[in-house]
Amino acid sequence: MDLALVDFDHTVTTCDTYSRFLRRVATPTQQARAKWSIGPWLAGYKLRVLSAEALRIRATRVVFSGRDAAEIDDAGERHARDLLPGVLRPAMMERIGWHQARGDTVVIVSASLDAYMRPWCAAHGLALICNHLEAVDGRLTGRYLGGDRGRHKAGDILARYDLASFDRVHAYGDSREDRAMLALAQERWWRGDRVA
Repeated sequence: MDLALVDFDHTVTTCDTYSRFLRRVATPTQQARAKWSIGPWLAGYKLRVLSAEALRIRATRVVFSGRDAAEIDDAGERHARDLLPGVLRPAMMERIGWHQARGDTVVIVSASLDAYMRPWCAAHGLALICNHLEAVDGRLTGRYLGGDRGRHKAGDILARYDLASFDRVHAYGDSREDRAMLALAQERWWRGDRVA
């Protein structure tokens, strides 16, 4: 049996699902303030002055601090059901299906949020490593439980899976945050093309 490690945004999907979820759940007040509270950070990211991790941490704090955890989980289930089917790459879904038909363990490894990744992965029979929103007494803190997992993908994989117990490891990714994950694999796919 093989292990398939699959990034989500821009690998399985055609877009960034995290930013779409933020826009979906942001309150009208948060949306009005986003130009000033997140806009400069977004500009820094586009200029490559700030990392994707720094932008995610800032946006998560602005949008989720103090929010009702159950409300965000409900919004995540709707996002998984209503938005995600329309942004999936058919070729990647076929590849995931190919791995599943062979009996491989398929893990989505993403810096996206558990609120929508958890129900989507459950519906498709996939294991999941991702960012988890931290909650205290039913309220979100605006932080990730255990910190942002984007640059820790490889470490999280190694903590959960004994790679030597698999015949072969396949990895699929598209960003700098995926490079260490791809280095764990014998078969590597970068932006849809096999590179090793």
